[in-house]
Amino acid sequence: MANANPQIDPMHSEEIGHGNSRAAWSMYGIMMVGFVIGGIAFAAHNHVVVYASVGIVILGLIVGWIMKKAGFGVGGPKSGFTH
Repeated sequence: MANANPQIDPMHSEEIGHGNSRAAWSMYGIMMVGFVIGGIAFAAHNHVVVYASVGIVILGLIVGWIMKKAGFGVGGPKSGFTH
C-alpha cells in the first residue's frame, strides 16, 4: 500500500500554486466558454459556430500567454497570489 503520510509523501512536498494564477484562470474560462459553445453548435450541426468556437479557444490561449507575459502568471509580480 502507498504511504499516506503527508509528511513523507513526495506528492505533498511539491510547491503549491502550479497553474493557480489569474492568467491561467482567465485562459481556462475563455477556453471553457469556447468548448461549451462548440459542443452545443456541433450537436446542432451549425458549422459556422463550431469554427467560431475554435477561434474562441485559440483566443483563450493567446489571452493566457499575454497575461503571463504581463506578470499575471504563477510567481509573476502582478499575480496577487502568495503561497
